[in-house]
Amino acid sequence: MPLIERVEIFQIDLTPKVKRTDAIQSFIKQETPMIRIYTDDGLDGAGYAYTIGTGGSSVMALLRDHLAPRLLGRDPAMVEMIWKDLFFHTHATAVGAITSLALAVIDTALWDLRAKRAGEPLHKTAGGAQKKVPLYTTEGGWLHLTPEEVVDDTLRARAGGFRGAKIKVGHPHVAQDTKRLAAVRKAVGGFFDIMVDANQCFTVPEAIRRARAYEEFDLAWFEEPLPAEDLGGHVRLTASTSTPIAVGESIYHPSHFREYLASGACSIVQADVARIGGITPWLKVAHMAEGFNIPIAPHFLMELHVSLCAAVPNAAWVEYIPQLDDVTDSVMRIDDGYAVPPTEPGLGIAWNWKAIEKRRIGHSAHFADRRRIGFGGGSGAGGKAGKAKKQKARLTPGLSSRSARPKSRRKRDDQAALRLMAAGLPRSIETSKETR
Repeated sequence: MPLIERVEIFQIDLTPKVKRTDAIQSFIKQETPMIRIYTDDGLDGAGYAYTIGTGGSSVMALLRDHLAPRLLGRDPAMVEMIWKDLFFHTHATAVGAITSLALAVIDTALWDLRAKRAGEPLHKTAGGAQKKVPLYTTEGGWLHLTPEEVVDDTLRARAGGFRGAKIKVGHPHVAQDTKRLAAVRKAVGGFFDIMVDANQCFTVPEAIRRARAYEEFDLAWFEEPLPAEDLGGHVRLTASTSTPIAVGESIYHPSHFREYLASGACSIVQADVARIGGITPWLKVAHMAEGFNIPIAPHFLMELHVSLCAAVPNAAWVEYIPQLDDVTDSVMRIDDGYAVPPTEPGLGIAWNWKAIEKRRIGHSAHFADRRRIGFGGGSGAGGKAGKAKKQKARLTPGLSSRSARPKSRRKRDDQAALRLMAAGLPRSIETSKETR
């Protein structure tokens, strides 16, 4: 049975290719916490999550101080067990964005390992329901653009094969929104889907007013009209309009989706694989929605969501916002306006590790099971087997032997090992480095 013997965590920052603004914020950079999980039979899995500019260091701290060390010595095939154990270990900080993002970093890596070990692409390992999924774009509908610019971008999207486009709404006056929407609908005609997104900026009465004003444009959905925590407001809004109401990118646990679905508070769910806590809970949300005859159209992260959408039967759309181009060698395949899942085993994301290394920021950390790779604490550590293990440890990239580390670093490592042993975890060595 392969076991986890080493874990590496680090963060990179990515800059958007275009200016991105909505009713409440600007998307200046994508903080991207990442993990690599190595097993003792030579496989490794990579996972990641993201923020849109704040909180990445907090996610990294939660991974470093509480979650990553608990992976050592575990069976990576026990994905559900690991997710639940880590969730309850951080119960004091859950449910919430930071904890869910940290869980997602680990969970996506475990699914990468699971699919690689099975020799299958993720969309088959996770369900295998569709061969391709309709694709819409958000890259041309940002709030700062003029009506003319939005029309031009939407026409280019239609000419490029996209089957829909999302337009940001939330200007100070409803007439500003309707002017843009009217211009776009007139330009693209009726056989092209338009979605709108308010990014949670409205009060209940204003959302009801805007929904009625938008109805004439035959929208595919009205996304995040209200703060995500306002369940009752969404119930009132959904009952007041014929336009489908979409929610989910700011919901952090499947149980919250259950409340929305059971209350009739939405028409479309948009679970974000990073913000919900990973692939494991994302699949639960998708199948829960299927039970209510509700589609799922996930938010962002097209490189992951293309596979997850193809894994479930009720996925309606993949959102096109490219963000990993600078650190990957793979490109999502598009066929006649449909997103096609990758066929390579694992997540299907071909990471460019050299490019990633150049973009690392802050502190990275490594954790290794000392009993498995020879940092002492195992039987025969003083004999030939022990020497062989120590030699292996010296040859393991990213790890430092005890003698090679400064005294202050050794003391910190020993203290960390004692904490892990007291918690019943495998003894580990942690090394870190700061990059800028």
